[in-house]
Amino acid sequence: MNNVVSKLMEELKTESLLRRNKKRDKNLEKVEAELAGARVLIRDAATSRNSSSSSSSPLNDPDYVPSGNIYRNPYLFHRSYLLMEKLFKVYIYEEGEPPLFHKGPTYGIYSTEGVFLNFIEKDPSFRTSDPNRAHVYFLPFSVTMILDYLFDPVIRDKAVLERVIGDYVHIVSSKYPYWNQSLGSNHFMLACHDWGPRATWSVHSLYFTSIRLLCNANTSEYFNPRKDASIPNINLQRGETTMITGGLPASNRTTLAFFAGGQFHGKIRPLLFQYWKDKDQDIQVYNRVPNNVSYHEMMQTSRFCLCPSGYEVASPRIVEAIYAGCVPVLISQHYVLPFSDVLNWDAFSVRVSMGEIPKLKRILLGISDDEYVRLQENVKRVQQHFVVNNPAKRYDIYHMILHSLWLRRLNLHIYG
Repeated sequence: MNNVVSKLMEELKTESLLRRNKKRDKNLEKVEAELAGARVLIRDAATSRNSSSSSSSPLNDPDYVPSGNIYRNPYLFHRSYLLMEKLFKVYIYEEGEPPLFHKGPTYGIYSTEGVFLNFIEKDPSFRTSDPNRAHVYFLPFSVTMILDYLFDPVIRDKAVLERVIGDYVHIVSSKYPYWNQSLGSNHFMLACHDWGPRATWSVHSLYFTSIRLLCNANTSEYFNPRKDASIPNINLQRGETTMITGGLPASNRTTLAFFAGGQFHGKIRPLLFQYWKDKDQDIQVYNRVPNNVSYHEMMQTSRFCLCPSGYEVASPRIVEAIYAGCVPVLISQHYVLPFSDVLNWDAFSVRVSMGEIPKLKRILLGISDDEYVRLQENVKRVQQHFVVNNPAKRYDIYHMILHSLWLRRLNLHIYG
């Protein structure tokens, strides 16, 4: 009798599981259908005559209509952005306690982690409490906070990241069906710490399959632009909630180029110091700015702000330069620039290779006044996409990060 009851209970359990799986498949099919419709509309925008013959989007928008050569395609971006606002839903796993989960640094060079976590947790437009409606699933750990609280500087056990994040993925994949349904491909993490890529090594699917939003977007460390997205490094000062932009007009900028930062930090900076520190008044290169010199004032009065990579490819100087209305000079290797699916960086920055560092002054002086004015005007135009607003505003850094995530999800096809 007991065997019969056990068998019957097992059959009922299996039948219930099948019914739930079928229901989940229908939910997934609905989500995929929404995305398929969005892909068609975006593809139509990409091939329309409006997108190729005009420098602006023909779509109406109460706040902002993208235009000009700071965008790869203004119409395509605008169409995609509006569809994101209409459709995109993010589910955040509730498991995990602060400060390692659901919290990030709100000041310092890893501020992007805290900014995004704070905004997405409170966002009624993009966050959904129904996981069956979600297009993506957020793993809300902070690499910076894990290291701040658990990494012992004496023992230096880097595997602490692997243990915490591996355990977290195990918990949510055991408790919910969504990770296994897609092998984690519609899940994402966000990290601005230098060890952000390392944090995903221990979970094969997280490293190779999931979406990784990283400041350290280094292709030599297997950053994959098709599924991973580069996000900006920002350096919020303690207590700041909104960044202020400024700087002098082009005609009043008296210094040709400026940099201040650690000399022995990676391969690029030693070369910069070798050729330009104390070599030429037009190119101001410092380990540390003198006491009578303001770092931010130097950025606001310089024509070009040098942004060499350090040990890692990303640098908050790029965004600081944009805030200051200073044309960034990008000196890096293997770096995928933030929001480069949408933004045309060549319209508001200058790229210099390591081999061109000895010719830096000649390259910068070779940029005509008219061309420089165009570059600086474009820096001012692109500022809104890198600014932190509190509360967040359309097209700002928070929404641009979401749009990068939206594009990665559109690249992904899941069949339930």
